[in-house]
Amino acid sequence: MDERKMIDEAFAELLKHYLSSNHRKKVDVIQKAFNFAMRAHENHHRESGEHFMVHPINVAMIVSKEMGLGSTSICAALLHDVLDGTDYTIDDISNIFGPKIAQIVDGLTKIAGGIFGDKASEQAENFKKLLLTMSEDIRVILIKICDRLDNMRHLDRQDKEKQNKIAGETLYLYAPLANRLGLNAIKTELEDLSFKHEHPQEFAEIEQNLSYTKDSLDELFESFTAPIKVALDKMGIRYTIKARVKTPYSIWNKMQKKHVSFDEIYDILAVRIVFLPDSPDEEVNECFNIYVALCKLYKSHPDRLRDWLSQPKANGYQALHVTLMSAQGQWIEVQIRSKRMDDIAEQGFAAHWKYKSDEDPQKTGRVVEDELNGWLQTIKEILDDPQPDAMDFLDAIKLNLFASEIFVFSPKGEIITMPTGCTALDYAFQIHTFLGTHCIGAKVNHKLVPLSHVLKGGDQVEIITSASQHVKPEWINYVTTAKARNKIQSLLRKQERASIKEGEEKLEAWLKQNSLNMTTSAIDRLAEAHNEKNHNKILLDIASGNITLGESDLEAVLYGSKAGKKKSMSQGWRRYIPFIKPKVKEILRNKYITIGKDFDRTQTIFITEDNIQHYIFPDCCQPIPGDPILAYINKKNQIEIHRRSCKEANRLQSSFGSNILSAEWNMRGDMVFNATITARGIDRKGMLKDVTTLLADIFDIDIHRLSTISDDGIFNSEIEFKVKNNKLLEIVADKLLQIDGMQSVHRI
Repeated sequence: MDERKMIDEAFAELLKHYLSSNHRKKVDVIQKAFNFAMRAHENHHRESGEHFMVHPINVAMIVSKEMGLGSTSICAALLHDVLDGTDYTIDDISNIFGPKIAQIVDGLTKIAGGIFGDKASEQAENFKKLLLTMSEDIRVILIKICDRLDNMRHLDRQDKEKQNKIAGETLYLYAPLANRLGLNAIKTELEDLSFKHEHPQEFAEIEQNLSYTKDSLDELFESFTAPIKVALDKMGIRYTIKARVKTPYSIWNKMQKKHVSFDEIYDILAVRIVFLPDSPDEEVNECFNIYVALCKLYKSHPDRLRDWLSQPKANGYQALHVTLMSAQGQWIEVQIRSKRMDDIAEQGFAAHWKYKSDEDPQKTGRVVEDELNGWLQTIKEILDDPQPDAMDFLDAIKLNLFASEIFVFSPKGEIITMPTGCTALDYAFQIHTFLGTHCIGAKVNHKLVPLSHVLKGGDQVEIITSASQHVKPEWINYVTTAKARNKIQSLLRKQERASIKEGEEKLEAWLKQNSLNMTTSAIDRLAEAHNEKNHNKILLDIASGNITLGESDLEAVLYGSKAGKKKSMSQGWRRYIPFIKPKVKEILRNKYITIGKDFDRTQTIFITEDNIQHYIFPDCCQPIPGDPILAYINKKNQIEIHRRSCKEANRLQSSFGSNILSAEWNMRGDMVFNATITARGIDRKGMLKDVTTLLADIFDIDIHRLSTISDDGIFNSEIEFKVKNNKLLEIVADKLLQIDGMQSVHRI
């Protein structure tokens, strides 16, 4: 097909969908944006040979069809690549399309090429740009997520190195960001596409298992929903019932977290009831009416009722979840929500535009907007005092923005939303910096608890303060939220500056008392005398009283350190003997390969018996031959080898994509490697003996470490031993599972 004809047909499809939406029909401005972008990219083609305009049209279609945004966002999507590699400026776009579209396009251009650059500092700076621009207009990040989704859908066109970088980056930040914005459908697709490229073998296996179980899941869905349909029809409710099957990524993620196999995942099927309420005011009541009807048909799980109706999630999600026991003896989760709630669940904050009226915004529209503004305010607070280390900054953002929420209560009964895993000290800083700074403890449900106490949903929290209390360095270990961490670090730096000033004043007074002036050389000599290179540390020690200035310090300031003049006299004949470094240390220092500037980062690293000692194998994942692996160039330009499933590898891959190399095993000898497994089962006499006999006698395996606990009749053991490859490890695990009473065996 002719290239221009294909582009015109794609744009016509975009217009067709836009005209079928509820938005005002501003076709002229969209047509103008398309024509402008076509002129700008007239002779531009990508490396794959595809015309440059195909991608902007795809992004605009996602913006319109899958996010439900209007003409402003569609135009910005069509124009988002115009400023990159053309002669047009932001002023040109502003003059032709107005300041709003220009502002969004400018924001998208600032973060073009992905969140991350080649270095950590650039990554943090680009991420700050993204967040700052997002706080001006949320549509910037919404369109950016659409841009990333189209890139992920066509990731096969990229080389392997870029695939790994983009997939890791997507899973680490874009998918959680989409989730935090309530974009469930897009979040799910981003996760699955990343998982497919990161772990192709595991993805294929889970897809195959899902296809095998499809018929049984369909049968379960039909039998479970048949009586529900009868009951809802009698009630006169307008509804649809959908089957929601867990995605490959969510299944794999649960398998990793729970250390279970595919066959042990029991909540693969869920049921979603979406209804049209008689009026907007009645939708919450109708949710509960449906819930009552379901409980008359099936027994409900007492601990699995989730009410997000009166208190929506921070991303705007509203629904009522109940888990019911089917006739086949399986627990099935049922999600009950109105059509409006369903749109917000799938499109998140994007649905805000759909349900917002300029004259009279709906109540939930206001709730969504308030939550969005609150989230953006949190971002601004983090940016006000950014972490000095780039990766700390990124991790703080991710920790704070992407965590699940719990609801806790103030002493007056006010509901406070907090991240899961937060502590009493996190809560104190969330309420007010003064409370956090002077917090000495808390009462949770009227019981006294320490600052590090982890809060649970439904807790009522009262903070106890003292005017004499001040922030302490160890508090960093008591908090999990970025807000509290940043406040503590900021206050500690402020306290440190005050102490340094106090140390300066004490030192200056002491020097003046001895008829000396406060000079840099005086502090240098004093620091040398105390074996300290850092001036601030010396001043802090003087302020705190760790160093009491005396006669020896005066000699050091006047004549140089004790390690200078006196040392040379005391060494005697030894000072004439040259120092010879031990050869062993020299060998160790040169053990690892160091990567130079001219190193070809597109090549694959092959691990062999001859070169394995030149690579670093961190303890985080214990890779062994047969494992899918990747290589990472660390800060010392040495190469680390990680399993692709390693959490640290995922973080490094997403954050330092340009430092990730492809790696493969090429081992043929008898080298052995450490591997750790957990074994769990029903305890009995001789259980441990059977395990050790199997490993030591039958497989002739060298057990490096073994720890076993028997608690309430449950046998738990963690075993570290040496094996040649992961195939042997799988065989060993299968044999361990055959031991009487053994329930599960998993590799750590």
